[in-house]
Amino acid sequence: MKCTAKKCGVRFQPPAIILIYENEMKGKNRQRIMPVRNFSKFSDCSRAAEQLKNNPRHKGYLEQVSLRQLEKLFSFLRGYLLGQSLAETMEQIQRETTIDPEEDLNKLDDKELAKRKSIMDELFEKNQKKKDDPNFVYDIEVDFPQDEQLQSCGWDTESADEF
Repeated sequence: MKCTAKKCGVRFQPPAIILIYENEMKGKNRQRIMPVRNFSKFSDCSRAAEQLKNNPRHKGYLEQVSLRQLEKLFSFLRGYLLGQSLAETMEQIQRETTIDPEEDLNKLDDKELAKRKSIMDELFEKNQKKKDDPNFVYDIEVDFPQDEQLQSCGWDTESADEF
């Protein structure tokens, strides 16, 4: 069955992920409520999102919904279960999904590093200019202003004399 995802949201009581999609054969908008079972405030959001996306009953409907979006919805649900307000949960998700340029990524464990890398990959894909984009220019040449005198590095001048 072909369907196009339109909106995706979360219901807190009883916990469920709600998907509004368009049935391509009939052209009608439909709503699918996917109950969330065995999810507590201690559950892993990424694991729960993967399990829901790979569930055979929901797999066909969730093909167009990104795993990152499902993780965010489960984060909202976990924040609700922890007793946080919606604003606090949104602030926490914002902190988790943005990358601090001053943060030392060498000090992170493998799981956190993989999370940061996936965020960077997603941001790169979003900002990347593709050939099909209307304002795509193939060969861009940019002259950078040189306000101050360039300092030469000592390592390349010394080796040139030896050859």
